[in-house]
Amino acid sequence: MRISKTLKFSMTLTLFVVFSAIMAVAQQYEILRADYGYRNQRVDVTQRLRDIARSNSTFRMGNSTFGIDPSPGHVKSLRIFARDPRGKNRTFEYREGSSVDGSRFSGWGRGSWGGGGDSGEFAILHAEYGTERNHVDVTNRLRELARADRTFRMGNSTFGIDPDPGQIKTLRIYARGPEGRDRMFEYREGSTVDGSQFRGWGEGNWGNDPWSGSWGGDGDSGEYVILRADYGTERNHVDVTNRLRELAQADRTFRMGNSTFGIDPDPGQIKTLRIYTRGPDGRERVFEYREGSTVDGSQFRGWGEGNWGR
Repeated sequence: MRISKTLKFSMTLTLFVVFSAIMAVAQQYEILRADYGYRNQRVDVTQRLRDIARSNSTFRMGNSTFGIDPSPGHVKSLRIFARDPRGKNRTFEYREGSSVDGSRFSGWGRGSWGGGGDSGEFAILHAEYGTERNHVDVTNRLRELARADRTFRMGNSTFGIDPDPGQIKTLRIYARGPEGRDRMFEYREGSTVDGSQFRGWGEGNWGNDPWSGSWGGDGDSGEYVILRADYGTERNHVDVTNRLRELAQADRTFRMGNSTFGIDPDPGQIKTLRIYTRGPDGRERVFEYREGSTVDGSQFRGWGEGNWGR
């Protein structure tokens, strides 16, 4: 019996659809980490997402889900950074108020994705705790903490020392990313450290090589090249590229407002610092800092030298 071309095509199409559906189910993504926020105002929510995953296959997501509003007045998003079975990375982004379906992620119901916290992107090289003028090596102590806890709240009692009494201290973790670039992670005294983004965190098998860096790292290995910067509002703003260069040469981080730039371009309005940059892929990106917030130069290339924006 001869089968018509139309029937053959119909059968082929049906098989293709079924096969595609099977492959879609089979191809699950391994979660690496997750963050929540708006533009560069984001917080790490990897651990909170893991807790949610253990009790919900799907959930509706917003500020109340994560217990924080990292950027008041803006519509935020949840970003889940994951890896497919072939080793390719992919980012899933969910707009505030939308629903997240965990069926596409491996180990979702157990909250056991991310290799139990040991398949993060960044390999730890070294850790320091203190201030610019007084700081101590805490790499070994951090290793002990990592083996015991995925997350912990950090301060003098954590490390058993106060390297600069009366001053607010910082934990700096120096790490190397998958592309070979170094990056510094900074945690203010009293904040929570989440090790899910660090490779081998729970094993503590890192930081054994000699460290030749300094408190500020190399200060110049960030991903983004600064083109220019302005400060103000949409209707009134001024170019502050040269002033930002001066600040960068003096400090890696600083708290920003009218007094920082010596001008109030739009009195009575909340102003914003906008840093216009170019990323490693050649695409331009704008970093926004609301008046009164802290600027961290670690993600900008050549920050400490100030040899940009010319």
